[in-house]
Amino acid sequence: MNKILKYIAASVITLSTINCTDNFESLNTDPYGITDESLTQMNNHIGSKFENMFLNVVNATPAWNYQLQQGLNGDVYSGYMTPPTPFAGNVNNMTYSLVNGWNGFIWGDAYNVGTIMPSVKDITDKVAISGDDSGQKFVYLANIIKVTAMHRVSDIFGPIRYSKFNDFATTGTYDSQNIAYNAFFTELGTAITELKAFENDAQFIPFDRTNFNGNIAEWRKFANTLRLRLALRVSKIDPTLAQTQGELSLASDAGFLTADVVVNTGFPHPVATISGSWGDIRMSAEMESILKGYEDDRIEVYFNPAEDPSLNGAYKGIRMGVDITEKSQYGAHSSIGSVVDTESITWMTVAEGHFLQAEAALRNWSGATDVKMHYEAGVAASFDQHGIKGVDTYLADNTKTPNDFVDALNNANDIAYPSEVKLAYDITGSQEAQLEQIITQKWIAMFPDGQEAWSEFRRTGYPRVFPVVINNSAGTIDTDIQIRRINFVDSEKNTNLENVTKAVELLSGPDNGGTRLWWDVAGSNF
Repeated sequence: MNKILKYIAASVITLSTINCTDNFESLNTDPYGITDESLTQMNNHIGSKFENMFLNVVNATPAWNYQLQQGLNGDVYSGYMTPPTPFAGNVNNMTYSLVNGWNGFIWGDAYNVGTIMPSVKDITDKVAISGDDSGQKFVYLANIIKVTAMHRVSDIFGPIRYSKFNDFATTGTYDSQNIAYNAFFTELGTAITELKAFENDAQFIPFDRTNFNGNIAEWRKFANTLRLRLALRVSKIDPTLAQTQGELSLASDAGFLTADVVVNTGFPHPVATISGSWGDIRMSAEMESILKGYEDDRIEVYFNPAEDPSLNGAYKGIRMGVDITEKSQYGAHSSIGSVVDTESITWMTVAEGHFLQAEAALRNWSGATDVKMHYEAGVAASFDQHGIKGVDTYLADNTKTPNDFVDALNNANDIAYPSEVKLAYDITGSQEAQLEQIITQKWIAMFPDGQEAWSEFRRTGYPRVFPVVINNSAGTIDTDIQIRRINFVDSEKNTNLENVTKAVELLSGPDNGGTRLWWDVAGSNF
């Protein structure tokens, strides 16, 4: 999107106007001024708030909003995609010169009026006013969506405004990531337990934009699978908390996902626009190395053959952080494929649920079953999701490894893939070797959700994401360690500076992209 720079100024104005301390009062208005209504009418008011949440966990429209919320951070830092466009003269997020005007949209889609946090507060207030205990189901469901959205925000910035948001006096206060994660676990646990009584309730049907169609039992499965995701996320920093929460998931009667969580947005997938109409995103070098090395047929769904006639219809990626002077250099490399030819966004897949259970088994958590079985079930679920055949042959292959990457235009960007991770699961391998197999396949299966893939790369170091060639961070981000987070946004610094200053103190280092998050611990995964 060549016109992206014109949105930067607008984004700063919008965020500083809407998401500022001066407007906290409008976000936290006395709920008792709302007219008391019948439950049916109140539900309609609640439904509009769910609409806001469904459309902001991953913002589908306009496409440039998604590009700034996720496309130019998680999607590229995960090793999924690379822009051929030299935004801002190639001094941008991809070369580690973080553009604060872009990154503010990550925060705004969570905190602005009509987005995640204000909408959950409105639902909670309206249910409290109704005096009808059955309305609590809407609070539990809202909290599941809130955790879905806000763990992503926390996994970008670290400390976030969360547990104290609903009280006007404390709404600007940040939680440490430790406190936020514990709140996530509490809210998910309560929702999983309390929603069981509502499994035959139909009142959420009109408001549910997912393929669950208001089925509360499916929402319990999602919440329980999400709890296992977050349990593993903290496995290095707090093994006791991780195992406790993980074993709660494994023992829960809610079960795990049996259907992907797919949100019908009603809008074209933004990546389809960014890639197809604007030509602003292409296949990454890592995706080329791994999918072509494995001869993985998912490549035909994820990407399109390169249009550059010199590449003879091959799938060709771009390494992130290379010297790009104009879009025409790499613009005819592989665009994003039919996986984004949809009006929906996938929040979580059955495949991921199996990979989570595989890792839980690898860690010997009580209730986890066979690691190899879940690894293979995860790969099979991903193949099935995309209509790919031949999974048995794929899983039996014990020779193929990722390819080295060769840049089509500049051999200075060539790089060897630093691992020989294979397809057939090797139960005799070390725990690290087995984890690399699990996470590499989970990374493939989660495409195109780059935000979650980036988090898993930072947590585990897998798969092996190539370092940038050009690092314009002025030394704040180590090229080899790679980017670990995004700076706190300007709108918060301009309007909530006292609390942002305290939030910086909750980090393990300065407010820049080189500082690790709370759960992001260097060293062995075991």
